[in-house]
Amino acid sequence: QLQLVESGGGLVQPGGSLRLSCAASGFTLDYYAIGWFRQAPGKEREGVSCISSNSGRINYADSVKGRFTISRDNAKNTVYLQMNSLKPEDTAVYYCAAAYGPVATMTSREYGSWGQGTQVTVSS
Repeated sequence: QLQLVESGGGLVQPGGSLRLSCAASGFTLDYYAIGWFRQAPGKEREGVSCISSNSGRINYADSVKGRFTISRDNAKNTVYLQMNSLKPEDTAVYYCAAAYGPVATMTSREYGSWGQGTQVTVSS
């Protein structure tokens, strides 16, 4: 059974950092593109970043460019999202998702497997 589990969320002050992890079980991530998405209360889910299966293509939402970095360690079957210079508007539940194939996209409907989410709260 394909399963994705996010971890690393929490409460952080503005300007702080967090690293989210997305660990896969039941399948190998080698052939999957991975996306990170977030959903704040009362808002629609939005794409944050995505990475192709071979890490050759990476995209970021404009709102996080220069602050967030996505990476993957296929040997550990894990994808990471390093978040620096966090802002209150980054507060949301963050989800990772997997899409079979090499192409990375931030269109949520392209992803068939989703994690349960991890809460990130940026507040002083």
